[in-house]
Amino acid sequence: MKVTNSSTERRTASEYQSGSIFRGCSVESGAVVPMAPSKLNYRVSVLTFFAKAHPNDECCGTNGLPLTPNSIGIFGRAQLLKSDALRHEHLCTYLDAIRGKHGKVPGTHWYMRKRTIIVQEYVGCPLAETFIGENNKQETLLRIGYQVLAALVHLNRCGLVCRNLDPTSVLVSRDFGVKLYNYGLYHMTGGGRYVSFPIGNVRYQAPEVLLGSRANAKSDVWSLGIVLAELALGCTLWESLKLSQIVRKVLSLVNTQHAVFEKLAREHNRLEVYEAMDAGLRRIIEECLTISPRRRPLAKEALEDPVFDFVRLSSSSSSPAAASDAIGGGQTLVEKHLSLSQIYYLWQLAGGDVQQELKKEGLIKSEAPILSLPNLVMLNGRSISPPKSQSVLHDHRIIFLNFGTLLERLSGIPEEDYLPLIYSTDAYLESANFKTVLPLVIRERDMLYQFHRLVLLNTLLHGYPYTHDLLRSFAAKDIPPLCRGQVWACLLGVVPNGAYERLDKCSPTHTDRQIEVDIPRCHQYNELLSAPEGHAKLKRLLKAWVAAHPQYVYWQGLDSLTAPFLYLNFNDEERAFLSLYRFIPKYLHLFFLKDNSAIIKEYLVKFFQLIFFHEPALANHLHGISFIPELYAIPWFLTMFSHVFPLHKIFHLWDKLILGDNSYPLFIGIAILRQLKGTLLKSGFNECILLFSDLPDIVIESCVNDSETMYQFTPKSITYRKFALHEEGPEEFDLNYTEEDLREVQAELHPRISVYDLIRLLRDRPASTAILDIRSSPDYRKVAIENSINVPFASVSLKEPRLEALNVPRLEAYLRRHPLITVIVSVSHESAMLFAKFLVDSGVPYVAVLHRGFEAIYRPDDKLILQTFDYINTLAKHLTPIGSFAASE
Repeated sequence: MKVTNSSTERRTASEYQSGSIFRGCSVESGAVVPMAPSKLNYRVSVLTFFAKAHPNDECCGTNGLPLTPNSIGIFGRAQLLKSDALRHEHLCTYLDAIRGKHGKVPGTHWYMRKRTIIVQEYVGCPLAETFIGENNKQETLLRIGYQVLAALVHLNRCGLVCRNLDPTSVLVSRDFGVKLYNYGLYHMTGGGRYVSFPIGNVRYQAPEVLLGSRANAKSDVWSLGIVLAELALGCTLWESLKLSQIVRKVLSLVNTQHAVFEKLAREHNRLEVYEAMDAGLRRIIEECLTISPRRRPLAKEALEDPVFDFVRLSSSSSSPAAASDAIGGGQTLVEKHLSLSQIYYLWQLAGGDVQQELKKEGLIKSEAPILSLPNLVMLNGRSISPPKSQSVLHDHRIIFLNFGTLLERLSGIPEEDYLPLIYSTDAYLESANFKTVLPLVIRERDMLYQFHRLVLLNTLLHGYPYTHDLLRSFAAKDIPPLCRGQVWACLLGVVPNGAYERLDKCSPTHTDRQIEVDIPRCHQYNELLSAPEGHAKLKRLLKAWVAAHPQYVYWQGLDSLTAPFLYLNFNDEERAFLSLYRFIPKYLHLFFLKDNSAIIKEYLVKFFQLIFFHEPALANHLHGISFIPELYAIPWFLTMFSHVFPLHKIFHLWDKLILGDNSYPLFIGIAILRQLKGTLLKSGFNECILLFSDLPDIVIESCVNDSETMYQFTPKSITYRKFALHEEGPEEFDLNYTEEDLREVQAELHPRISVYDLIRLLRDRPASTAILDIRSSPDYRKVAIENSINVPFASVSLKEPRLEALNVPRLEAYLRRHPLITVIVSVSHESAMLFAKFLVDSGVPYVAVLHRGFEAIYRPDDKLILQTFDYINTLAKHLTPIGSFAASE
């Protein structure tokens, strides 16, 4: 492995051996080369390779769909390497896997789409370039062997094998702490199927691997044995031989009559070193180099060998502080409070671009795209092309990212900002760090703003579930993209309980066929969800949800609902499943029944009523051309818009949706219609059908802001649905519909409001509430709500939808004062609905009818009482003008 760096300076071997410059250095051609200066105790490396292209005769799979590019397969499999489950003290952390895109770097070829870029932690120097001193050499080798075995045990526990173990993939720190590097190449390439180059160094491959064995965990133990044998003997095995000769040498070991380690020592004239070696070290190397895989120990078995007892003892007695210093010094302030993945994320926001760094170091070369075009294409699809460019061949070189710009920008942040103390939510959000009017898309790219958000949410997420309410308050501002999946789960009340693991996700069911049809069509523009790993995970999640809900059936659209949760929690299927499990009852209660017609009908009726409430002119037009919500809105609400918008828009939309109740999606629908209002008002039925068959681009930030404004403005009872799952008690709505009420409501165009909400409006927003009492004048003079306006229904001419026709002075100016909620009170519900239609036809917005009319407020036999719940009645006695009626003789 070659290490590239722009600045080089030679140092003597004695300096290197002393360890004085060990941290942040590399060796090239026997000389030590210091890396670029950095305040971090580790480096972040970048390496790149190309995926193998499919043959020309394999353009489609068995399902008739185009084959998934191998680069997508690599991208999907690489996600596991970034998971928290793979974190280990002896494994370098994978930070990112990037699939090259055509046109990303100017002047690059179309085959950039096949390029994969891997970003990974890099601590210390490769074992191949490290000189181990003579003092305590054998003890040092055992320490190295122990740490490598511990790393292999963890990999095996996670279902992985390394298959790429050699001295270049073992990184050693100043005090010989070990981390495995690039250990995931075999896994991410599908065992080498997705690339055209072999995985691993032949010199260190086990004989069974060269004979075709795959995914054998014991092969890594052999590779470790060869590495330790080279270090113990002080030479590189078969250094001067060609590749084919090395293969024959490795395979010839199968027929050896002596111990493999002894044969290697004899062959390289190191028999004296072999015989003088410590018996324990010699025994463990010989066990690792056992020819038969069945008799060769597993990594966990080799780790239990008594020869490692002194290492275990010293490891258990070492202090945490010493462990943190093992990579070259105490932690910096940034490292102490931010994870490596968060630091890398902030580096990108600070202007870091991995592909530009590769191009700058020469690992991405610009050539004219015409040079890659075929010279001739045969009728059978075979192409005759020019020789392949050298830039697409496998390159072992790595580069290191420079974090200087990021650290310089973070250096001005005071230490107390790393440990935020939250005394008051409102005060904290109004602080200089968060008080901004910039659009959300700008805030998400502001490095300093995201730094403060990450530090804050680190604190709150560590305190969950006790910090649930604080999380809601801060999430209302915005949610950092890096921790969106985790925050969503907390807002939904997700607490992992192991239920996902217990569900049957393998047995065939009658829904499998439909699931298999839906998955290849679900957000396939997204590289992660289009990968085979994404398909497999999505299928498991859908089957788990079906298994957990035997009372429901699988409806098309469930895959689109699942996709955002899977994308954000790709390496945590349980969290993705539990988020979906909590999300559906909250917003789609009973939607997945076999017969969901009543639920869908009620939902769409309420949606149409809210259009009349907020956009009366548009509602009248749509109603007039019979363009009802059933024709366009079912996919919206059945998938919570995840089938309508791409994922990056869904994230911003659901950030607000998850904070709202089950009525919030209705306002998103109205916000969409508002953006299309100008076109819809000029369109007939056919034009509307064509418009919604290919929905125009929607400005998602306007949609989010409009829906939030309408949601906060609209009284809750106006959005009440009988079939919704209400977190509040019935007193929140006072709308316990009977079956007859439900039938009446579904035939109405205008919403009802409860007495409870009327009380709250008069208490909280009296200047924004108008009460029109349409009873007769004698009845009104007997008893009436204070400040209400009497418009006797008998005097209204319904044929003239003009406010001037009411002959009430200044009423028109009063009702058109925005925003003003107009509540109609009557003793006849039918009359109230007709009058509501009159007002809406006259262009008055925000019109609602009091549920149960004046009888809900006043009954002659009960004097002046509120026919609601006791605590509302009690409240009314202490509020003005609630419960205050003007009685006249």
